[in-house]
Amino acid sequence: MKFHLFRLMNLSQFGGTMQKLVSFWTISLCMLLFGSAVHAFTPLVEAEWVKGQIGKKGIVMLDLRTLSSYQKGHVPGSIFTNYSKDGWRTKNSEGTVGMLPPVEQISSLIGGLGIDNEDHVVLIPFGTSSSKMGTATRVYWTFKVLGHDKVSILNGGMAAYKKAKKPKYPLETESRSPQQKTFNARLKKEWVLSKDEVKQAFDNGQLFVDSRTDDQYVGLNRHPKAKATGTIPGSRNVPQDWLTIDGKGTFRNIPALQQIMKSQGVPDQGSVIAFCNTGHWSTLDWFVMSELLGNKDARMYDGSMLEWTAAGMPMEVKIKQ
Repeated sequence: MKFHLFRLMNLSQFGGTMQKLVSFWTISLCMLLFGSAVHAFTPLVEAEWVKGQIGKKGIVMLDLRTLSSYQKGHVPGSIFTNYSKDGWRTKNSEGTVGMLPPVEQISSLIGGLGIDNEDHVVLIPFGTSSSKMGTATRVYWTFKVLGHDKVSILNGGMAAYKKAKKPKYPLETESRSPQQKTFNARLKKEWVLSKDEVKQAFDNGQLFVDSRTDDQYVGLNRHPKAKATGTIPGSRNVPQDWLTIDGKGTFRNIPALQQIMKSQGVPDQGSVIAFCNTGHWSTLDWFVMSELLGNKDARMYDGSMLEWTAAGMPMEVKIKQ
């Protein structure tokens, strides 16, 4: 009866109030359902957020530092993995080092670290240099290539976590042994560029971004395993250590990163391929362009200069000696 009497009332006088209430509860529900997930899966997370996730189910923190550093003190519950020795990168059949391993191999590694497809992975590098942050961006790229989007990097790395003083953030020295899980990769093949695909992109006028130091870019110096000096012709140079504050472990803010890219002639949208020597430094440029600045057409050339020069591909030397 009450319901029918309510329907007979002139609801127009309540229209504005009811609309506001509906809007309020709709927004509140969306925040409840999606707010934490959106925040949790951001490319970068801060030390305070990491502290708040300690011991939570579904969060796996991977410590990417050295074993000795891990044993001296790490975020409680974090798992150690050796970036250089555990199999995150491999030599391919053509002899190029530092490449993405076969899917079965890398999936087994990830599962062995206690990670499945439902886990949110938080990567913890040293945070003392941009190059060491490259360890995190390379592993981040690997997860993304394998179709796992629930991955974040601790901005500033362990250095930022340890910097907290009042109060100090908790540390533990006990090593954790992960429980084996099953990780099922969903490989994004279009992200893994072969040298032939890169050469075709070059022939089509594709824009390239060289993440190496300027001395290597202009051809003064080169990586010991590179077969030639110089850069891919027409490339823009955005050295990876420009992207973090003072070349350390904290990324610059978005306006600064946008200005850096603009100053080097790199557009904020459109196809672009980042490269370096071995596919390590270039993941920093890719991470900034794709994950922080939102250019989802940005790619990273895994083989980079070692593969490109070994194949005798075109090179440009800006300063001839």
